[in-house]
Amino acid sequence: MRAALLAVTLCVAGATLGAGEARAGILIAVDKTTQRMTVTRDGRTLYDWPVSTGMAGYNTPRGSFSPSRMAADYRSREWDDAPMPHAIFFTGRGHAIHGSGHTGRLGTPASHGCVRLAPGKAATLFALVKAEGMGNTRVVIGGDETALAGRASPRREARRDRLDRDGFAQDGLSAEAPVARPRRGRSADPWGDAGWQPVGAAYPPAYGGTYYTVVPGY
Repeated sequence: MRAALLAVTLCVAGATLGAGEARAGILIAVDKTTQRMTVTRDGRTLYDWPVSTGMAGYNTPRGSFSPSRMAADYRSREWDDAPMPHAIFFTGRGHAIHGSGHTGRLGTPASHGCVRLAPGKAATLFALVKAEGMGNTRVVIGGDETALAGRASPRREARRDRLDRDGFAQDGLSAEAPVARPRRGRSADPWGDAGWQPVGAAYPPAYGGTYYTVVPGY
């Protein structure tokens, strides 16, 4: 499925560039449906990474673009100086590919319109584009992130699969309650031979009276 989507994206890129234009050496193809980025050089795949494009209300534009500027250390004036390391800007409205610390959201639409990458991968892409040149790089964005609206995040799907293998969560994310294990503390056993006992356990009185309960000694 992913190979088919990549093929379609590459075809769109070729049609956009036109038959008379030389193909760019570096192609950065972003699929909003799969939330993946594929980086190719002269048709050979170099990288395939998860990304985050715009969440609901913050669209990442589709089309074919040329990088316009690059900034290794950039902060967004629009979003409270949010860090955008290794930013590669591809529209005049400020859309960029950049690193993000929100790596747990990668694979789902979560940005304000930019294309987010894990910081290390953004640095790798930045170095590649810098070496090859912005004029020899194209950014092609296709797909539709709304197709993900009813789909769980990759982490949620992985958790569901794990629980299913354990025999739980056939109809939802649920599991047996974990077994409660008592904390351990120093016993106040007056007999002097109880040693370490579970906190909260009750023991018979040494000299009559009521049962007592062990409390933590820390």
